[in-house]
Amino acid sequence: MNWITEPWPWWISGILIGLTVPLLYILAGKAFGISTSLQQAGAMCAPNSKLEYLSTFNRKANLWTIVFAVGIAVGAFIATRFLSSEPAPLLPESFDSASGGIKLLVGGFLIGFGTRYAGGCTSGHSITGISNLNWPSLVATIFFFVGGLAVTWGLGQLIFPA
Repeated sequence: MNWITEPWPWWISGILIGLTVPLLYILAGKAFGISTSLQQAGAMCAPNSKLEYLSTFNRKANLWTIVFAVGIAVGAFIATRFLSSEPAPLLPESFDSASGGIKLLVGGFLIGFGTRYAGGCTSGHSITGISNLNWPSLVATIFFFVGGLAVTWGLGQLIFPA
């Protein structure tokens, strides 16, 4: 039983995530992605909104996205707290400060904005889109990586010095 508490090789996780795409298509007729859960949450919080983005959203048909996102969070909690030889902290110590909180807030805003601007999230584009041989998803994924590397190794240090 020790195998479940030790870190798994990256390729096993990749295979399991990759198998999620066809399983969701076959078993539920749904496409893998998380950003729709944000739209679902917005539509649930503002059911009488005049914003077309929220008012035309079919909350009943897309409730599964919230369940899926909550399942990811619960699974991650269980895995880090009970199925790990060394429980992982929620955040690195460098984020336990006001500047760390600002970094998280700005990063979260940029990710949320980029998600809607790209017409989908990294999981939707990078996993589902590429598995469907969708050219715009390949381009989006390339630029997700380019942007991430640029901020991690350059721009991020200029804006938020350590």
